[in-house]
Amino acid sequence: MELMYKSTRDQGDFITSSEAIIKGLSDYGGLFVPTNIPKIHKEIDKLIDFNYKELALYILKKFLTDFKEKDLIDCIEKAYDDKFDTEEIAPVCKKGENFFLELYHGPTLAFKDMALSILPHLLKSALKKNKITKEVVILTATSGDTGKAALEGFANVEGIKIIVFFPKEGVSDIQKRQMITQKGDNTYVIGIEGNFDDAQNAVKEIFNNEVYNQLLNKNNYILSSANSINIGRLIPQIVYYFYAYLKMIKSKSIKKGEKINVVVPTGNFGNILAAYYAKEMGFPINKLICASNENNVLYDFIKTGIYDKNRSFKITSSPSMDILISSNLERLLYYISGKNEEVVLDLMNDLKVDGKYEIGDNMRIKMKDFYGGFASQLQTSNCIKEVYDNFKYVIDPHTAVAYSVYKTYKNETKDITKTVIVSTASPFKFTNSVCSSIGINVEGKDDFQLIDELSKECEINIPKGIEDLKNRKVFHKDICKKEEIKDAINRFLKV
Repeated sequence: MELMYKSTRDQGDFITSSEAIIKGLSDYGGLFVPTNIPKIHKEIDKLIDFNYKELALYILKKFLTDFKEKDLIDCIEKAYDDKFDTEEIAPVCKKGENFFLELYHGPTLAFKDMALSILPHLLKSALKKNKITKEVVILTATSGDTGKAALEGFANVEGIKIIVFFPKEGVSDIQKRQMITQKGDNTYVIGIEGNFDDAQNAVKEIFNNEVYNQLLNKNNYILSSANSINIGRLIPQIVYYFYAYLKMIKSKSIKKGEKINVVVPTGNFGNILAAYYAKEMGFPINKLICASNENNVLYDFIKTGIYDKNRSFKITSSPSMDILISSNLERLLYYISGKNEEVVLDLMNDLKVDGKYEIGDNMRIKMKDFYGGFASQLQTSNCIKEVYDNFKYVIDPHTAVAYSVYKTYKNETKDITKTVIVSTASPFKFTNSVCSSIGINVEGKDDFQLIDELSKECEINIPKGIEDLKNRKVFHKDICKKEEIKDAINRFLKV
């Protein structure tokens, strides 16, 4: 039976998974969701020996039902190949009583590789399936990691152009360098004078601008997205939660059927939403622990039911989470409202007009499996040091936020459930923060010098993806104001 997709904000037509991947965002600004979340039917015993690719095929077949199996296999084989530095793709590393799910072994050293390695191939297959000959323009705003992972995935893919906007003062030096040195005639990277939310809002407005989309159509272009608002980004993320659980059973760390917690550092809510989907499929999750940095809008929402972006925006050591508008939360609102499109539309209108909204008790009660916490800059730094001192294991600031929130959760609840801490980025992407936390002198040294310092001090190899990063040629130098984003797109597309 074919699984169809619909918008969170209206009762429009149902569309196939391939159509949803191509469109990215619905016509009225809503996000695409499956009409139901499929359940897992195979016994754990039958899944336990699956490798990452086999498990990916099993999960993707349940959601992407209009794709042929051979096409999905082809996409998976191209995505999870030797661009990852480990055959496991997503290893689970046990340190003391902590289980770290390492999602940074891809080419850009961040968890975004887990989905953005496969999205270009899914999109290309979807275009062929739907007989679309127009050139696709991927439009993406990034808080640091999505941009490079999307550029890496889509560079030189025939029939697709990719445009990435990033806050020029809101990413690490290494994240910025990764993006502006990206090769590929079909790539365009622009720094904006503003924060991630400014870029994301401008991109969404372009998607929803009917007149502008007609102009692009006349010039043989259609828009799509590589952000986690694209369902083709979200679904592949479900795989690694199942994979971690199976690895823990196989290592005898947990028993079959035993529930675990997951702690996810998140700003845009996509990564933890994938864990929610896994839970709804039948994955035995006890608590979904949502970890925020000082931009703690999600923490406040989970605690009070009030989402309020009317607050100062803080630039932190975990820039990929420096977000005040968590786009993927809309999908959760859809489910906890009983799949009520009118409720979601009203809440999103409140957010647009007033910068905030409040959910009722009937929706809050359906969030009982979520726990929200946040970590200050000092707590984040202290946790990097604590983990290194105790286990000689180096974590990045985003992972440290998750570790800190988990410590708070344990102290508050006394819950002894085994817990997976999602490690979303390599410490080599944030060398200044990491080095200063563990006692390496950073004075007078740039992030690139600190790559060598970190490698030497901690006796860990520099990842291939950034070995020669400092010496790579810069191809993208453009800067624009947030209100000039459309003009920048027009210049690149020559429309």
